[in-house]
Amino acid sequence: MELEKEMNVKKERPSLVGMFTSPGLQFERIKGNPKIWGPLILISIIYAIGMTLMALSMDVETLIGSGVPEDQAEIILAVTKVTVAVTGIFAPILGVLISSVIQLIIAKIANAAVTFKQLFSMNTYIMIIGAAGLLLNMAIRFGIGGNPEIYITSLAGLLNSEKAGVLGSFEVFGIWGVILTALGLNRTAQFSKGLAWTIAIAFFLLQIGFGLIGTLFQGAPKL
Repeated sequence: MELEKEMNVKKERPSLVGMFTSPGLQFERIKGNPKIWGPLILISIIYAIGMTLMALSMDVETLIGSGVPEDQAEIILAVTKVTVAVTGIFAPILGVLISSVIQLIIAKIANAAVTFKQLFSMNTYIMIIGAAGLLLNMAIRFGIGGNPEIYITSLAGLLNSEKAGVLGSFEVFGIWGVILTALGLNRTAQFSKGLAWTIAIAFFLLQIGFGLIGTLFQGAPKL
């Protein structure tokens, strides 16, 4: 009976919607039936829409406030909008690839029985959370205005901060992704709970570190 149940889980396709409602079950399905291209294409489309909304929400005042010379703001804004929109297509693929490679290296060191395809599929499905967060926040920003770099669902947005910085890293969908990463590494990659949480938190702290570096550069005196 138990073997039959396990075989059924392996045959069933994981669901992107299921990542919101039953992530544990989806990770079990990914372990036995990892899917990549369909989910990755859909997530890339969502990211592209979200990043396009971000680009459309940008204005000259935002760039000038970031230190861009006023006489160059219009040209830089046009280039930035195109760059941001195009980035939405490739950002998910690059993010999933880098995460999967790092996790595979750790898996080899920890002697965990997981394949690159399983990790790539797992990270792809987890990214639907970030895609949903991006789309929601940029849709709101497009409607009400404000700095599109600051998520409404982050501490920076809650506290009406003028810059995202470190506070921008503490964001609902981002933290949700950290929790799912730990769960996925435990269920799909068969990492111990301790190792899974350590890796997930390490990735999160790295993100905060980049936010801090960005804040320091923004606050640096202009020469």
